Amino acid sequence: MDFTPTEEQTAARDLAARIFADLATHERLAATGTGSDPELWKALTGAGLVGAVEDLGLLGLVLLLEEQGRTTAQVPYAATGVFGLLAITAHGTRDQRERLLPGLRDGSLVITGAFPAQGGVRASAPGGPAAVVDSASAELTGTVPVVPWLRDATHILVADDRRRLWLTPLASGATVTPVDLTAPWSAGRLTLDHAPAERLGTGRPPQDTGAYEDILATARTAFAGLQAGVCAGSLARAVAHVNTREQFGRPLATRQAVQLRAADAHMDTEAIRVTAYEAAWRRDAGLPYATHALTAAWWASEAGQRVVHTGQHLHGGTGADLDHPVHRHFLWGRQLAAYLGCGSEVLQELGELIASGE
Repeated sequence: MDFTPTEEQTAARDLAARIFADLATHERLAATGTGSDPELWKALTGAGLVGAVEDLGLLGLVLLLEEQGRTTAQVPYAATGVFGLLAITAHGTRDQRERLLPGLRDGSLVITGAFPAQGGVRASAPGGPAAVVDSASAELTGTVPVVPWLRDATHILVADDRRRLWLTPLASGATVTPVDLTAPWSAGRLTLDHAPAERLGTGRPPQDTGAYEDILATARTAFAGLQAGVCAGSLARAVAHVNTREQFGRPLATRQAVQLRAADAHMDTEAIRVTAYEAAWRRDAGLPYATHALTAAWWASEAGQRVVHTGQHLHGGTGADLDHPVHRHFLWGRQLAAYLGCGSEVLQELGELIASGE
């Protein structure tokens, strides 16, 4: 295994870091509220950093999402990268790639995903249930309680109750109700009432084989990478604080208890990062990676919560200020843990997958 970024991945990561540092400042984030930042999204698409995901692969996307997480920048980068660019590139038909990828690259289209499947959406076709199996189009009916970045999306990738994948535009047959989450992810409740949809890919092997499982594992890996950045940003703020904040004439950083707490947070952050890198690298190399994605998700959920709690705790009373920048990392870390699933649930799924030998 070699997780060393390529020259292209390094250049893209460095450019993303500069754009996020310039535009995702504390003042701009405070002014943005709970929505997304269209100016920042325009800057990212204009720099080619959204479309670059096609060539950089999942590992490249993880590197870029780390930089987003460091600043808690409010843009639908993870959703569009996973459920849009990577999903369509890997599983879409030639027509879907030619029709949708250009809009995703320039930012005129934003795709999010109703993942994982919750069994609340059914697909129907004129010929009845049997006709849906081979149909390239269908109508979707059902409700998904929470979809991240739904309010920013033009399309949504939906997994129905049979884990078949459908792309539906949000312009017709879909109702979006705003939902506030722990983190400002422009989320919404999706209600579909005979909404027209097209199948992602042909729906037949080899194109459709394992598409749902692949996209779910891709999402887990990408959001784990986002969590690595959130944790790194939280820890960096905490370290800066304890190095300048004095107590009894000495910086807090000289206290052994503070050092140990920060060291534990650093090790947790590195564990999240390296497991996300490994899962992403294996996916890009064409190797099985479902168990590795679950491992990354477990670390991101369990360890991620520890790190953002540490970041807030090491700020002392300042960390209790809801307007302090470190509190955003706390909110994002908690939201990412909830999205990825609680540690015991993820661990159970991992154990069952290992036991099945898949």
